[in-house]
Amino acid sequence: RWEWGQAMLMAGLLLLLTLFILYPLLRVLFVAVSDGQGLTLRYLLNFFDRPLFREALVNSLGAGGLAVAFGSLLGVPLAYFSVRYQFRGKLVLQTLGVLPLVIPPFVGAVALQLILGRSGMVNLLLLRWFGTSVPFMEGLTGVILVQTLHYFPFIMLNTAVSLANIDPSLEEMAQNLGSHGWRLFRRVTLPLMLPGYVAGCLLTFIRVIDDLGTPLMLNYTKLLAPQAYLRITTIGIDDVDGYVVCVILVVLSLVSLWTARKYLGLSEYATVQRGTTGAEIGRPIRGMKLAVVLLISAGMLGISLLPHLGILVLSLSRIWSFSLLPTVYTLGNYEEILFRTPHFVKNTLLYALLAAGVDIVLGAIIAWLLLRGRVFGRNLLDAIATMPLAIPGVVLAVGYLRVFHGWDVPGLGGPLTGSWVILVIAYAMRRLPYTVRACYAALQQIHVSLEEAAQNLGANQVRTFWKVTFPLMLGGLVAGGLISFMTSAVELSSTIMLVPRIEMGPIAYGIYVYMQSAVGRGPGAALGVVAILLVGLCTYVTNRIFAGRSGSAFRV
Repeated sequence: RWEWGQAMLMAGLLLLLTLFILYPLLRVLFVAVSDGQGLTLRYLLNFFDRPLFREALVNSLGAGGLAVAFGSLLGVPLAYFSVRYQFRGKLVLQTLGVLPLVIPPFVGAVALQLILGRSGMVNLLLLRWFGTSVPFMEGLTGVILVQTLHYFPFIMLNTAVSLANIDPSLEEMAQNLGSHGWRLFRRVTLPLMLPGYVAGCLLTFIRVIDDLGTPLMLNYTKLLAPQAYLRITTIGIDDVDGYVVCVILVVLSLVSLWTARKYLGLSEYATVQRGTTGAEIGRPIRGMKLAVVLLISAGMLGISLLPHLGILVLSLSRIWSFSLLPTVYTLGNYEEILFRTPHFVKNTLLYALLAAGVDIVLGAIIAWLLLRGRVFGRNLLDAIATMPLAIPGVVLAVGYLRVFHGWDVPGLGGPLTGSWVILVIAYAMRRLPYTVRACYAALQQIHVSLEEAAQNLGANQVRTFWKVTFPLMLGGLVAGGLISFMTSAVELSSTIMLVPRIEMGPIAYGIYVYMQSAVGRGPGAALGVVAILLVGLCTYVTNRIFAGRSGSAFRV
């Protein structure tokens, strides 16, 4: 009977995930390759005949590649310093290195405009001192700059984990054979840390091509994600070109995943001994070497934290334009978002908490079926549950608009896309891979003998799960839920396309609206500070939960 129960549970999960993940994606693909008379590649081939689309494709690939390249220049040295060396202030370096992930990239875009933009603080000083200015934030350059400063911690975190897991005796043997400095790093350390580094680069690249908010904030639309958004929102959900752009985005993500797996599969990266922690292998440094490390770290972190400083100052300002600093300060921006338009914050808490709750339940059940289940279809379930990692938010939103626009749901008083419930579903499906992996890792650490002992004492499978397994994997459940919550709280790519009405919008949508409105950017910046506090709190709690464990909450 229990086997039948597992089979029914597996069938229900496959049906649910197919409905909200696989089917919308297939509908997007079908529209792009059909013309009403049958299958055709005409629309996909026409994509490459359109100069605007070709430019958007080249720009997206270039932005992803350059963000990875420049992000590596920031992330790899910081990872190396934080793992290989012991010095006072190391904990500060590690904490500040993660902070760029706390601020949503489209919020950082606004802040950097005020600091590095055409009329920003830095260019005003350059004009005053040297009579010239530098186009830091113009066009694609500004988009790449913002995305680099926001996403490089993914490279840093994943690289640091790989470095910490390298057996130090391998480097010691190379040193005994005469390999030192750059040669040692290039021939020994770099190949061994490659899995984590490639994982960070892959995650960075996918996030960059998926990023919709930053290009919109900087008014640069010659990228794939903004093109898909503009085609669907201005022409309509029947515009085939919008679906073709979505298919190209998915193909880029899938090719990136396949390339990384293929490349990493060419070599053997495992070591005989298990690597020690960064605290054990770090060697003390002092004197000139310490000064160089601190100087380089301070310069890199100072640049990466500029958006945080800018958004905080903007949230306290009434007027900040064509001046080094605001001319008038006020707390009215916080009064605006907390008392006049409190629905943005309330909606975020409601949507993100519900999505996190759904992900915790689904993640726990899916992880249990993958590790403890004995029914057919587990690989398919794992593949569909992991699929959102390679589906950009714009693509999922377009699929939802296509599939659910005409679905009248009892109790909602209209179609599913006319209710805030569609946002909760989108957030839950987009973040499901994070909770599945967190729950899977937690369940792997629970030895099956503990469950067998409970069953030998008379507990059935269900009682064993709730009394033994569930409490033991609670840390993974909470960590996965927190990751789901904080990433959903600042999700813009799918939000901007699925919000039915402005009063149903969360914080991310409120920031976008305020930044485009006549009220000014101050309230939007105040919402950005609230988002930073929410994500920062979740990051702190998640790191406390993962304290002492190998790995990172953000690792793929």
